[in-house]
Amino acid sequence: MKIYSFIAALLFFTMAAAQDKQPYQLFNKNGKKTSYKNLLKASAGAEVVLFGEHHDNSFIHWLQLELTKDLAEKKPLILGAEMIERDNQPQLNKYLKGEINQKAFDTLARLWNNHKTDYKPLVDFAKENKLPFIATNIPRRYASMVYKQGLEALEKLTAEEKEWIAPLPIPYDASLPGYVAMLEMAGGHGGDNLPKAQAVKDATMAYFISRNMQADAVFIHYNGTYHSDNFEGINWYLNKYRPGVKVITIAAVSQKDVSKLEKEHLQKADFILVVDEDMTKTY
Repeated sequence: MKIYSFIAALLFFTMAAAQDKQPYQLFNKNGKKTSYKNLLKASAGAEVVLFGEHHDNSFIHWLQLELTKDLAEKKPLILGAEMIERDNQPQLNKYLKGEINQKAFDTLARLWNNHKTDYKPLVDFAKENKLPFIATNIPRRYASMVYKQGLEALEKLTAEEKEWIAPLPIPYDASLPGYVAMLEMAGGHGGDNLPKAQAVKDATMAYFISRNMQADAVFIHYNGTYHSDNFEGINWYLNKYRPGVKVITIAAVSQKDVSKLEKEHLQKADFILVVDEDMTKTY
């Protein structure tokens, strides 16, 4: 009997030790550890949640889905994503209504290569629960126009094409740290139009979030973390289009050690999701 008790105790402590190694840790903006419970509570009290991601990180995609499911039990939801462009909203709506299947959706819309593994579960959750899913991003070809010719190039678009982007003229502040850092990282390549092409994406996503918000509902938006880090990007434009909007931002970072937030990531978001740098990538 004593041997069985010893084995049981050994198994318990072995499992406890194994549980100490975890793939992620949540922190608040000041670098203090926080919990998923606190993230869920804060998200349920927001009007908009900007969930910043690393596009290829399998764990982040899993947590996006889990947060979405849990939020749906607390508040009405609207979902939206950078990964589907505005002019593909009709095709997305047909898929959500069951009028076309996944194969047709793949054919008719410009979906990302990792859609089936990383974003289809979110879209399907919206479909199954009859929730709106908003394609928020500017069609890539127009962002490319800005990169090559500047924001002025958008004035040449037709009235229909302008419906797929934020209203012109696009507000733009070249001094925002995120856009300044983008220029520095690019080493001058692309010139001043590089951050402008980023800004027109941020503005368009923010505008269509603001247009599709509903009273007493939470709009949860999935985007590359750089689009909302440091309370800039989408967040900055949201406050232009809807002053005083209550936004919760989540930034994603990778670290070797998830137990302590590195100084460079302080103040990056309301919640900072630190994922082990060895986490499986989806592509």
